[in-house]
Amino acid sequence: MNHTYWIKGMTCEGCSTSVKSKLGSVPGVFSVEVNLNKGEATIDVQRHILLSELQASLPEKYTILEKTEGVRTVVKGDNDKSDWERLFPLFLILGYISIASFLMNREVVFGTGFMLDFMGLFYIVFSFFKMLDLKGFPESFRMYDPVAKNVPGYAVVYPFLETALGLMFLMRFQIPIALVMTIVVLGITTIGVAKVLLDRQSIQCACLGTVLKLPMTKATIIENTIMIVMAIVMLLSNP
Repeated sequence: MNHTYWIKGMTCEGCSTSVKSKLGSVPGVFSVEVNLNKGEATIDVQRHILLSELQASLPEKYTILEKTEGVRTVVKGDNDKSDWERLFPLFLILGYISIASFLMNREVVFGTGFMLDFMGLFYIVFSFFKMLDLKGFPESFRMYDPVAKNVPGYAVVYPFLETALGLMFLMRFQIPIALVMTIVVLGITTIGVAKVLLDRQSIQCACLGTVLKLPMTKATIIENTIMIVMAIVMLLSNP
């Protein structure tokens, strides 16, 4: 018998793979097919399985619901929005960071002080959102960052690395080291993002953690590029 359910909480291919594996381990389940774009799971079973039993097999971040028209409207949610609408929180945050950096450097706008404060606030704010879900962030980050995929623990310490870099910029501590680390760390991540976009994979961007479910788009490359360019300009201007 085939039954189709809505799955709430899936944001990337890793999520769909996890859901398929967990549901497939439930006794009485023959096979599971998961459609990430539709947020659906079709389960072939040999006996009647309670919804509560299926839910118990899934991690807390996922919710399985009976497929009814009423549920449909609940599950779709952000999927009905365009990428640019879903990226609005990112643009809003970057706007606030820019305004704050401007106000902190009113006398010399867009100078070295502005760039240092922008980079420092960028790291602090972005690391804050990552730390809201320290368990879920590594899973999403490993989906595209080359180092996180191959070095155990890198994704776990990454939010703390961003916090440290943010404090270094704001406190004007070891700026050359912070600039070089910015170029290396964000450069590697940007390469991973570019590969995902070229492969046309549909995954969640972890730049603001997992709390704000942002799609992986060119905007992610743009924000990283801004930081990398600022770092390069400051390194060249202060040999």
